Amino acid sequence: MTVTALIFAAAAQSGLSATNFTVDAPLFRPANATLIWSDEFTGKSLDRRSWSYDTKFNKRGWFNHERQYYSANRTDNLRVGNGMLTIEARRETLDPAKFRDWGGQDYTSARILSKRAWTYGFFEIRAKLPCARGTWPAIWMLPINMKKWPDGGEIDIMEQVGSEPNQVHATLHTGLFNHVRKTQRGAQRQISTSCTAFHRYQLDWRPESIAIGVDDRAMLLVRNDQPANKGAWPFDAPFRLILNLAIGGDWGGAKGIDDAALPQRLEIDYVRVWKARN
Repeated sequence: MTVTALIFAAAAQSGLSATNFTVDAPLFRPANATLIWSDEFTGKSLDRRSWSYDTKFNKRGWFNHERQYYSANRTDNLRVGNGMLTIEARRETLDPAKFRDWGGQDYTSARILSKRAWTYGFFEIRAKLPCARGTWPAIWMLPINMKKWPDGGEIDIMEQVGSEPNQVHATLHTGLFNHVRKTQRGAQRQISTSCTAFHRYQLDWRPESIAIGVDDRAMLLVRNDQPANKGAWPFDAPFRLILNLAIGGDWGGAKGIDDAALPQRLEIDYVRVWKARN
């Protein structure tokens, strides 16, 4: 039995329905998959051939009423060393003469986008998360040709808010299924050491299904069972990877921000992408 078949079987046993996408089953990359891209962060700075900084909304403010300013080329907020990418969120006020796109935010952090995009594949990101109240780390994906959110889709491989430490979320958003409508398709799992140890956050993205999990155990399974309907399944286009650490916001800051706990760090050991051979 294939891994996908194992996941489907476990989903059936757990009573998977139109409103329940939680599953607990093995999640391994396909046996015939080939590593097609990776960043092991072995250099001394961010590889700008692979990543770009996202600072687009600094002046006007970021989505979801988040409170951070995302810097670029600033080691206080993002650095590479000792085989690790570190994104650090800090409470500080910037000098507008030096940071002309600063929007008056009281917090700084970083957000990066992969320059390469993929359609389908097995993705694995080994990371250790922050857990202070007000932090909102995320490993996720958006389409490169997004015209209007969420019609093009969103794949959240990992989100965690510091007010709910060790509770990791996996979610898919589409035009018909999203948090604005309160119809998002998601799952969550308690990872007792998410903030003290590294874990492997994984996405198995295929034409017929998307499974998301941690350390070789799937927690979310969504099938492509909506025929010819991009409102339910827009996941047939190139998506890029996003790594960021937000502060505050409608969800991340729902219980306030613990300023005394800052700075906080999202640490990434590696990012790897495999593609199954036909």
